[in-house]
Amino acid sequence: MRKTLILAALLAATPFVASADEMSYTYVEGGWTQVQINDDFLDDPKGDGGYIHGSFAIAPQVHVFGGYSTVSKSYSAAGARLKVDLAQPELGIGYHMNMSERVDFTADIAAVRVNAKVKISGLPGFNGTGKDHSTAGRATVGVRGKPSARTEAWLKAGVMDGSDMDSTFVGNLGGQVSFNKTWGVVGEIQFIEDTTQYLAGVRASF
Repeated sequence: MRKTLILAALLAATPFVASADEMSYTYVEGGWTQVQINDDFLDDPKGDGGYIHGSFAIAPQVHVFGGYSTVSKSYSAAGARLKVDLAQPELGIGYHMNMSERVDFTADIAAVRVNAKVKISGLPGFNGTGKDHSTAGRATVGVRGKPSARTEAWLKAGVMDGSDMDSTFVGNLGGQVSFNKTWGVVGEIQFIEDTTQYLAGVRASF
């Protein structure tokens, strides 16, 4: 009887153990973001805004992903106003492979575009709007794992190269705390040369 009860308890616990180790590659998330540029001459400017990211598994080990983020910063003096807007859409494809029950190896490539807009007002003779953009490709490898049943963490590193920039190091460090199988809160830091982007939001996994 005792062995039967132990076996029943193990069988009942099995689904919970398995689900604790699963990491979904199909999700949508959104929230707040801030971009900070390390530039002493400009006093380390930073802009705040929002972002939305999504990923969809198209095969057991392959997923596509995309995102859009936008930040802005305004300056004013003596009745004149300068507003800078930065928007970054991206689209890519990723691959993952189990390294252990709780850790995946990840690799991805993405196309990234940065759109910049500057608007000047209140300054006669200089009022107007200027726009520019740059495109780049990014490739990273890393790991994604579950330190516990309700937490995730990931670390990625790679390179970015584009039409208006030389090859540069990129890094990504993030984590998630899950409330249940679907909902969780996420935080992430991305490093690109002298630019750092902070993200904090809510994720729904499917």
